[in-house]
Parts: sequence; C-alpha cells; structure tokens
Amino acid sequence: MSADVQYAPLPTASSKSAPQSSGKAAVAFLRFGSLLAFAAILAAFSLTTPYFLSVGNIGNVLGQSALSGVLAIGLTVVLIAGGSNVVTGGIDLSIAANMGLSAAVYATLIKLGYGDLTAAAAALLTGLAIGAVNAAAVVFVGIVPLLATLAVMNIVAGLELVLTENTVVPASTDFLTAISASDSFGIPVLAYLLIGFTAAATAIVQYTPIGLRLYAIGEFPDAARAAGLPLKRLLAGAFIASGFCGGFAGILSVSYLSGSTTGSGEALLPVVVIALLCSVFSRRLVPTIPGTLISALFVGFLTNGFQLLNLPSTLVSGVEGFLILIVVSATTLLRKREI
Repeated sequence: MSADVQYAPLPTASSKSAPQSSGKAAVAFLRFGSLLAFAAILAAFSLTTPYFLSVGNIGNVLGQSALSGVLAIGLTVVLIAGGSNVVTGGIDLSIAANMGLSAAVYATLIKLGYGDLTAAAAALLTGLAIGAVNAAAVVFVGIVPLLATLAVMNIVAGLELVLTENTVVPASTDFLTAISASDSFGIPVLAYLLIGFTAAATAIVQYTPIGLRLYAIGEFPDAARAAGLPLKRLLAGAFIASGFCGGFAGILSVSYLSGSTTGSGEALLPVVVIALLCSVFSRRLVPTIPGTLISALFVGFLTNGFQLLNLPSTLVSGVEGFLILIVVSATTLLRKREI
C-alpha cells in the first residue's frame, strides 16, 4: 500500500529574509522611537517649565541621577550575566538596600571618629559582602535569583535598621563636602563621578574578554558551557560587582544626603526601570552600560519634570511601572519573534 505524502515547499531566500528584515525594523523602531520619546519629553518639559533646561537644573538632574545610575550599572551587569528573564535569569533586588546599609556603615564610622579612608573601605567591603552572599545563594545553593536577592534585601534592610536604630546618622567631612560640591558651571562633582564610573564600567563590560564572556553566559549559556567557560564563577562575579556598585553608591549617598537616612528601599523601582529600559537604547535590545547611562538620564529628567510641574510623586511611580511593563513586553515579543 502506498500513501500520498505532501511535502511543504522549501523555504526560499526571500522567505528567510522577510522575518529577519521585519525583526530588524521592529528593533530599529523601538530603539529610535525611545530616543524620539526622550527628545519629545525634553521638549515638552522645556516648553512648560521655564527653568527645565537651565544649567543649574541640568546639573541638579545629573547629581540626582548619580546614585540611581551607579546602582543601575550594577544591576545591568547582573542582567547581562544572568539573562534577560527576570524570574529565572539575572536580577538583584537587594542593591538598593545594599546602598542603605553601606551608607549607614560609612556614616556610623564617621560618627565614631574614624577617617574617610577607613569608612569608605568599610562601605565598599559591606557592599562586596552582600554581593558575595547573593552569589553564594544563587550560584552555589541554586536559589532562584528573584527569591534569593529578595531574601537578602530584607536581611540587609533589617541590619540597617539595627545599626542606625531607625534614625538619621549625620556625617560631615571635608571629603564628603568635596564630593557634594559643584564646579563653576553648576555641575555637581557627583555628575563627573557618574560619568567616570560609567566610562570605567563600559571599558570593562563592553570592550574586554570578561565582558564578552558575561554576554555569552547570559544569552547562550549552553554554548558557553560547551566552550568551557566557567559559568558559575562569572555569574558569581557579576553579583559581587553589583555589590561593589551598592557600596560605592552608599558612599555617594552619604555625601549627597549629608549622612545616612532610612528608606533606601524606595530607590529600587527607579533602578529596576533604568536597568530594564537600557536595552531599548542598544542595537540588539540587550543591556549595555552606555544604554544604562542614557536610561538613567531619561528617568532623571522625567522625574525632575514632574517635580517642576508639582505633580504628585505617586504619578511618577505609576509612570515608572508603566515603563517596566512596556519595555519587558516589547523585548519579550521581539525575542519570541526572532526565535
């Protein structure tokens, strides 16, 4: 007996190139659309608020964006190494609490009479220790990053409350005053520190073999494992790097706020927004350090514009949540289309 079998026609070059070209067009639309949206928001705020594009206000936005920008760079490194899936991939929810505890350690040591060098070293070591705990929980114990870093976030927040007794710990030194100062043009030193930190992180992540390996284990873990890359060590290093960013941001926070204050957890949502939004400013919709800087400025100017218009802060949080939903949905749909 015989049966008639119908074979589907072989895909031609045009049928292969059509989805690829449409995918590239969608990526280009999302990328340049984000840049156009950034420019449109700047234009709208400049027309509605007279001081929005003044040198003093731009410097203020740059200074305010320094803390969230440094934290977002650390989270971006984790996203690169762990993958874009925030449930099973790379995420560090403890990074804002890390900044709070590191700032509390710095301010407490200054209050006890220690020097800036000792306090800064202790703050950085605190951040690194928190990053190491996250690395151990995720890489060696095998806990999902979302749950592991959520648990560490609550532990760190509790330690901060114990150390500070839920009070403001003031700190004032010549070093902190120098960091919080501005130049003759009204640009804060914090802005230069953000740009310098971004340049250093870009050089490491975007232009060294270490950065290439981080992208490899995040996007193609099976291929990276077959190539013999040390996935666990690289992923652990990403969490430790994120912890370092939290410690460094803690130092900047003490200088910006003249001490350690409670409520650092409120900075988590803007940081997550910046880290997730940075992918739309890249050519392939992947997280990049330069994209994180652009995203930090975008969120900073957006928040500043709302403040100048006397709009409620709850509206800002709603817009940030909406941005997360839009970016995650768009990138997920485009990646599914590519697959």
